[in-house]
Amino acid sequence: MTDIEHGTLADGTRVLETTTQLPQPPGVAFEFFANAENLEMITPPELAFQILTPTPIAINAGTIIDYRLRLFGVPFRWRTRIAIWEPQVEFVDEQIRGPYRLWRHRHTFARTDEGTRMTDRVEYRLPLQPFSGLAAPLVTRQLDRIFSYRGDAIRRIMTAQR
Repeated sequence: MTDIEHGTLADGTRVLETTTQLPQPPGVAFEFFANAENLEMITPPELAFQILTPTPIAINAGTIIDYRLRLFGVPFRWRTRIAIWEPQVEFVDEQIRGPYRLWRHRHTFARTDEGTRMTDRVEYRLPLQPFSGLAAPLVTRQLDRIFSYRGDAIRRIMTAQR
């Protein structure tokens, strides 16, 4: 099960935080994410997620990755940059171009007795303020669904790899 929490920072930035327990040690869990091609396996099929950047992608701080996906039936492109890359510990991807006014996604990997606690923390702002407040509940539900699917998929894949 993936635990999901929501919050709002003082500047109005929304926060989504999930934690997922994985059976592997942090190095193995991190390596799964070091392969950008694995993103397709952990993204809900209805998003029609595709990596446009030629693979394999050598990921480091500064790497830029282009994607195409569909949200609420609308196709769009998304470009992110890896802002922080600390193997086995954490990495951060930030939206350069995409559907959000701000998207900053921190992934952390912490050793536990059971393997690894992976935490995803997304700080985001919707476009078209203040009108986007009307869409916020719909976006929150969609992000919950995406991250629940993601957590289930990661656990299923990691458990099969044990």
